[in-house]
Parts: sequence; structure tokens; C-alpha cells
Amino acid sequence: MEPAIKSYSVQDIKNLIDNIQEAIERFHIVSLNRQVEICKGLLNTRPIIDVAILGQFKAGKSSFINSIVGRNVLPIGVIPVTTVITRLQYGERERAIVTYFDGTTINVPLETLSEFISEKENPSNAKNVSLVDIELTSLDMYPGLRFVDTPGMGSVFKYHMEVSENWLPEVGAAILAISSDRPLSEGDLLLIQELMHYTPKILLLLTKADLLSPDQQHEVVQFFRETIQKELNCTFPIFLYSTRRDSEGFKKRIEEGLLNGLSTNRNLEVKRILDHKAQTLLKRCLSYLDIVLKTSVEADQSRDTLRNQILNERVSYDHIRDEIAVIAREHQRQTRILLMKYLERFHEPLAEKIRKQLLQELPSWKGNLWKLTRRYESWLAETMEEDIHHISKAEHRHFYGTLTKAHASLTRYLESFKMLLDDNLNKTLGVRLAETDWQVEVVEPDHPDIKVLFAFDIHLDLIWFLIPMVIFRGLFEKHFLRGIPWSVEVNLSRLAAQWESRINKAIDEMRKQTITYIRDEIETIESLLSEPSGQTDEIQEMVMNLQGYLAYESECIP
Repeated sequence: MEPAIKSYSVQDIKNLIDNIQEAIERFHIVSLNRQVEICKGLLNTRPIIDVAILGQFKAGKSSFINSIVGRNVLPIGVIPVTTVITRLQYGERERAIVTYFDGTTINVPLETLSEFISEKENPSNAKNVSLVDIELTSLDMYPGLRFVDTPGMGSVFKYHMEVSENWLPEVGAAILAISSDRPLSEGDLLLIQELMHYTPKILLLLTKADLLSPDQQHEVVQFFRETIQKELNCTFPIFLYSTRRDSEGFKKRIEEGLLNGLSTNRNLEVKRILDHKAQTLLKRCLSYLDIVLKTSVEADQSRDTLRNQILNERVSYDHIRDEIAVIAREHQRQTRILLMKYLERFHEPLAEKIRKQLLQELPSWKGNLWKLTRRYESWLAETMEEDIHHISKAEHRHFYGTLTKAHASLTRYLESFKMLLDDNLNKTLGVRLAETDWQVEVVEPDHPDIKVLFAFDIHLDLIWFLIPMVIFRGLFEKHFLRGIPWSVEVNLSRLAAQWESRINKAIDEMRKQTITYIRDEIETIESLLSEPSGQTDEIQEMVMNLQGYLAYESECIP
């Protein structure tokens, strides 16, 4: 049962957001700016509820949406399929709109969707698709709802941004798909915990229920319910689902348990979701204002002592910045080494492949030395570009070793900083910090930077007419063949350099984000601790005003 909620109008929520923003600006609480912008954005959008289908890879998200739609609109497969955010809603006519990262849009036939959203036909989102919107007449029973298929969770990095995780603040209602044939993972629990910040509407969908007997189904549902209660001290609706057996029965129960209510009471549910997001923001703001209030009542001489207790030498910004820079540089230094070591395996097979192709091509090439040389250089450049491009596309996921390690190292450092600062704050003031938000992008080279060297070190172009090809053609062909391994080595090295640049740029971006997060938190704490004394009454009035907006106290609201 959900907690009772006070009835607030949209204007009340606007006033709340304005009051929070006033507090943020008054006390320089910069770490809450993003949450404010998310709430303000929701106030300005039309009342539509995004029902996000989330979960690990192969949890059955796309299959579930297809069953809701009534036909296979989204591609499914045995490999990771969904590459980009895909949204489905009712439309008077069926159509699909593809939006690219540059903002341009195109209409595409439904039968061509896999070309844009599947991993097989758009690997690693090579086509730079931002999102795909699908309108279907068959979704007329869900007015005001938009189903959102997300790339499978479970890895820190995807080729572009971690699409699913970055989209979470926009979630209206969440259906978390979990395969019923595996246990509830730590990743699932963390995702649920994160979703609790953004929506009061969370439903657990245990897919592949046909693999279990009725007794096993009951046992699994009970296990999930007890685990969530134990780990999160909360309860959520849990539904079984299968696309192979009694799918209509499972579907009807989910409609009655979530979808029909969302659609029928859409305006109320939109406001409840907005209330929830605003409440999360409000509680975080009050935590920071608690620092202001407690430091305000301290005498000036004791405030310096308090600052030293919280912002001691272990959380010094300059010291931390230098340590983070060292971590980033160490990983960046290893990037080229890792790339070259991995690409070494392709040198000999690629050289041999190109050599065999050249042997097949050479007999058909006619003309003098000048024509033969130009044909060879042109052919080699084209062949090399195609092969190197294929390696870049097919193997890029193996290039992320230092990126992944850098992310892990910086995350550990950031968590260590947070724990230390949290501990200091908790000991002195009893408050904690906001959550960390990562946004990292790795940009793929548009085309491999291919370099084909001249076939000869000397300028034979000037004397080609003096060289009888009947006698010397065989020698020149051998020369061409001998140059292939060197050309392969050069271009594999250039590919490594391209990816090194992009990966190290991403590492540097993580470094900047880590430093920015820490700087903002330290600046926020410094600002709060630097407030002059004698403002207790003003601060208390601001806190009491904001507390008046607390809709409810629930253990299910972070």
C-alpha cells in the first residue's frame, strides 16, 4: 500500500521548486542544480507518462513490449539487441521517427527499425541515433502512456553514453524486468534504489515464468519480496510474465495492476510522480540547510574548529585534485600499450590476407610502371581502409581496458572521499551528501586514419618510360608484396593512436567530472560553514517553510 499523500496543486509544486531554488542560490548549494532543472523541465512538459522497461541484458524487455503492442515491432535476439532509447505510444497512424544526435529527424518504415535500434545492424550505435519514437494505432488502449525500451543494463560503459542510466531521471513509471531463472543481483537492487529517487511507481516483472512450475513461481516471488524488504525496507508489486505460456493472462494482470490505473488517472499520476521527484529534491535540500542551521548557532571561534573537523587536510581540494590527476595520467599512459598489445594479433593475419588478395589482383593490372604503381597504391589504400575499419568496429569493446580501470579507480577514490566527508559531516552535524552522477562519452573515429606510403623511396615516376616491364615487372610485384606487412603495421599503429586519443579524452573527462563533483561539494560545505552567525531565525524560517511541503514520511523515499 502506498503512503497517503497531501494534495498539492501544480502551482504548489512550482512554489516549492522556486523556494528550493531560492535556498540553493542563497546558500550556494550547487550540487542540487541538476535535480532542480529536472523538476522544472517536468513542469513544462505535457502530461504524458514514460513507462520505462529496464533490466539487465536478455531479461526480456523487448519481448514484453512486443506482447503489449500485440506484434513483433522491436527486434529480439540472442545477443544484445537494443542500442538506443526507443519510445512507443499511440498514434492515429503508424510511423517511426528517428532522431539523430545532431537534432535532425527522419521518418522510416516500421519494418526497417532494426537498422537503427539493433546491435546487429547498428553496432554500438554507429549511426549516431539519439532516440527512436514509434506511434502505433494498437496502443489506443493506453492513452497518455509511452513505453520506453532501454538498452540492457549491466555494464558501466556503452559505446556512446551509458544510455539507460543517463535517462533514469526522466522515468515516470518503471517496470524492472528480471529473469525468473536467476537470483536477484546486487545490480538489480542498486537499480531499484536509484529508481526510488525518481518515481513512486515501480513494478518488478519476473520474466520467463514458463520455465518454472507453479510451486517454483510462488517460491521465486516470495524470495524476491523478502529480499527487497530485507535489503531496501520496502515493498513493490511483483508480477510473473511469459511470452510463451498464458501471455494474455499475465498481460491482463499487469494491465490491472499498473497500466490501466496510470492511463485512466493520468493527470493525477503525473502529478504524483512530479510530487515524488520534488520530495526527493526537498529532502536533499533540507539536509544541506541543516548544516547551515547548525553552523549558524555556533560562535565564530567554534565555527573555525567545525570547519577544520569537516574540511581537514584529507579533504583538501588542492591535494585531492593532484591525486586524481596522477590516477588519470597513470591510466592514460597505459592506453597505448594496451591497444598495441591487443592489435598485435591482427598484424600477421591481416598482412597475409591482403597479400593473398594482391596476388589475385596483380595479373589483371596492365600498363607501365607509373600506372602499375598508382593502381597498387590506390588498391592498397582502399583495401587497408576497409580492413582497418572492420577491426575498429568489431574489436572496439576490447579497447576500453584502461577506460574501465580508470573509471573503477576514480569511482573508488570518489567513494572514499564521500565516505570520509560523510563521516566528518555525520559526526559533527548528522547529515550526508548527494549522490554521484556520471556522464561519460567515447566518440568513435568516423573513419580510420589510413596512410599508404609511396611504393618506392626514389622517384621512379620520372624514369618509368626507361624501364622495360617485360623484364622487371616480377621484381616490382615482389616489392609491392614485401611492403604490405609494413603498411599493416603503420596503419594498426595509427588506429591505436586514434583510439588512444579518444579513450584518453574520456578518461580526462572523468577526471574533470570527479574534480568538479568534489569541488562543488567542498564549495557547498565551505559556503554553508562561512555563513555569518546571527541568521538562525532567518534559516529556521526557511527550513520550516520548506518542511511544510513534506508530503509524507516514507521509508520508500530515499
